[in-house]
Amino acid sequence: MLRFKILASAVPLLAAAIFARAEIGSVSRPCIALGDTSVELTTLFWTAGVHVAFTDDPERATVRVRITEDANDADFAVVDDGLGSETESCEASPANRLVTIAAQPVDGGPVIYLSTDGPADYRIYVRSKTFSQREAAALIVGAHGGQRPLPLQAASL
Repeated sequence: MLRFKILASAVPLLAAAIFARAEIGSVSRPCIALGDTSVELTTLFWTAGVHVAFTDDPERATVRVRITEDANDADFAVVDDGLGSETESCEASPANRLVTIAAQPVDGGPVIYLSTDGPADYRIYVRSKTFSQREAAALIVGAHGGQRPLPLQAASL
């Protein structure tokens, strides 16, 4: 009976370890490099330092992100045509910043209003097979920790 109890208590731990390993070992998560730091989306909520949420109500937003149709008008542009992205730009390091998209605002974290017009804190241009517009918005806001815009010198995929 004691062996069964030990086995029963170990099964959830093994399942959690397998899930975490699959998430950590995955290399297909959206990520950008900003200087010596990289900003990466994660689905592991507890590992993220920044939790962003999205809203459809501009009054509830703390950060407004506008989607532009012209890369020249954007503060941040994501363009990838598949192969050829910089694979070394988001290697694991202590300087990585992990960002997760939460269903609801978390502890005063940034709430993003994504739109195609109106005033904006950030303007983004996204033409990507790997990034969605929401993911690009989460990364740019997460890069600043949810603070108001600071100028970006360079970012790479």
